[in-house]
Amino acid sequence: MNQNPHLRASKTAVLLLNLGTPSAPRPKAVRAYLKDFLSDPRVVEIPRFIWWFILNGIILPIRSSASAKKYAIIWLPKLGSPLMHYSRLQAKDLGEKFANEGHTVLVDLAMRYGDPSTQSVLEGLKAQGMERLLLLPLYPQYSATTTASSFDEVFRVLKSWRDQPELRLVKHYHDNSAYIAALRDQVLASWDSESRPDFAKGDRFVMAFHGLPKRNLMKGDPYHCECLKTGRLLGESLGLEPGQYLVTFQSRFGKTEWLKPYTASTIEKLAKEGCQRIDIFCPGFPADCLETLEEIAMEAREIFLEHGGKDYRYILCLNSNPKWIDALSAIAHHHLQGWALGVESEPELAKRHERAQLAERNQG
Repeated sequence: MNQNPHLRASKTAVLLLNLGTPSAPRPKAVRAYLKDFLSDPRVVEIPRFIWWFILNGIILPIRSSASAKKYAIIWLPKLGSPLMHYSRLQAKDLGEKFANEGHTVLVDLAMRYGDPSTQSVLEGLKAQGMERLLLLPLYPQYSATTTASSFDEVFRVLKSWRDQPELRLVKHYHDNSAYIAALRDQVLASWDSESRPDFAKGDRFVMAFHGLPKRNLMKGDPYHCECLKTGRLLGESLGLEPGQYLVTFQSRFGKTEWLKPYTASTIEKLAKEGCQRIDIFCPGFPADCLETLEEIAMEAREIFLEHGGKDYRYILCLNSNPKWIDALSAIAHHHLQGWALGVESEPELAKRHERAQLAERNQG
């Protein structure tokens, strides 16, 4: 019975998609990761011929070693990459939540760049009987540079399959109520464990999102608008007034104009104007990574303190917050409606096999 792939139990799968991470905080591993990442035409929209020389002649030789040193700072002892650790944990917890609800749903994680590769994970799910696939990116705000690129890679793999699964995509969830509630819970937990900002004295709550070149917005990428909406909804859910919270954009690269306001210059400006405390959070990153732990938690702190600020508090990303797993589950269930979340029993499979054999005999 198991020799015929059409007579095995069919399963539903949820695939979490994330960007990726170097396999180690060493120049060689970082160079391989950056080359894969920065060679994606969705990420860098410069003519390929020109960009090849810039990437291989300037960026990779210089940035690989510098970035490796930064990765070494945030690398978790015995656990490795924070992004990988927390992304895997999120997939594990989501799978367990489905199981506790009595569902049989395959849940796995694939990275756009590096390992586990999208192709290897998809092939693994196929071997387990996947017939229905929900793609759930760990990018709450849609961008062609992240979400679309991850979808592209899935489509590339599936293009070679003779028997493709039924497919559904989660484009974005930047304004999903469960996601906003998880963000609010993360911020409030930080404030409850320490102290709340005193907004009457000029303290500020900053929400830093990853930046993109401004031309992406002008070409129709909705990312900027979705970040602003997430920021507004989170600010409102925390009971904050406009002006008490700010939305900024980090990780600017190159000389071209990127989405504004820039995080670094905003923090410097606040410090110079006399703001004594900043609480900063990265709602667009479900898992801590280099951009949050090194750039925001460390580099931005130095900028704030060097220009007169006194109290800089970084709020960790959602990571393994149970409210975040609840949000992922709610988002997945919304998009899984109408699909079977279980598998046929052995007796049911046996009966289906018998009916198929009978049909074949009658046909003959």
